Amino acid sequence: MADDTEAPAPGSASAPGEYQGNDYADFGRYLAQQRQLRGLSVEEVQKATRIPANILAALERGDVERLPARVFILNHIRAYAQAIGIVPEEAVLRFEEVDRTVKSLPAPAVLERQRRRRAWIILACVVAAFAASIYALFWTLGGAPAPRL
Repeated sequence: MADDTEAPAPGSASAPGEYQGNDYADFGRYLAQQRQLRGLSVEEVQKATRIPANILAALERGDVERLPARVFILNHIRAYAQAIGIVPEEAVLRFEEVDRTVKSLPAPAVLERQRRRRAWIILACVVAAFAASIYALFWTLGGAPAPRL
């Protein structure tokens, strides 16, 4: 089996798929292996980083369902990498290489525009329904009352 712990250097031109560690479990094994090579236990990393044990275990297993939001994962990876003595940004780049297939959420401004658009559409529907019901009411009552002279 080829050694899949070496990722291409940041900024280097590498063919897609050259780094064979392409799933979360491989990334977790990479972190665990780096920790073990430095003779550190999970408890030592937990004390140094203050990351809960269940999060550390999920990171090392590649169990993304048990991990918090992406922003927290990235910060945990940085803290973990720093605690075990590897370059934090290299670890984050490795994770992002694995995570690149996950679609990110739209920017907050885009979400706000979508929310406002939906609100205007709902408001227009409510106004149209109100106008239709007023029209139907006048139509069933025989129209507007005739003016008195």
